[in-house]
Amino acid sequence: MNAFQREMVELLPRLRRLARAIAREPADADDLVQLTVERALSRAEQWTPGTRLDSWMFRIMKNAWIDEARARGRRGQVMAPEEEGLSVGDAGAEVAEIRLQAAEVRREMARLPDEQRLAIALVLVEGLSYREAADILEVPMGTLTSRLVRGRTALMARLGRREDAA
Repeated sequence: MNAFQREMVELLPRLRRLARAIAREPADADDLVQLTVERALSRAEQWTPGTRLDSWMFRIMKNAWIDEARARGRRGQVMAPEEEGLSVGDAGAEVAEIRLQAAEVRREMARLPDEQRLAIALVLVEGLSYREAADILEVPMGTLTSRLVRGRTALMARLGRREDAA
């Protein structure tokens, strides 16, 4: 395994987290990660060593999702829903409460427009700088900032929290 592949493997948890924010459904997210990795491997010569591999792969993922969304619109199909029984065997009220809260956040994130959801996922979940996220999304900084503000405001309102409480 070469350095490029090792670094890509290290990125898999972050890619999966971003894919879950983008795709809404875990099965779709897994498919999106697979497609992203396939595209990255087939285009490895396009990546410039010494630059951020995560930003490059996040851009591939964003473009793959756009392609998939367009294809779905043409097909009128959806991918498989989340499988039942993911939490079978879990014990403890604390674990259950954390999962309920996380599920609520995921549901409310899923209700956001794609542009806002992706901006929030890149900046607030993945911790990218505004510049890096704007570059990945191929939008001006002001557009990214606007999407973040609108998305965060809507998300906080839907979760029943005041904007200034965070």
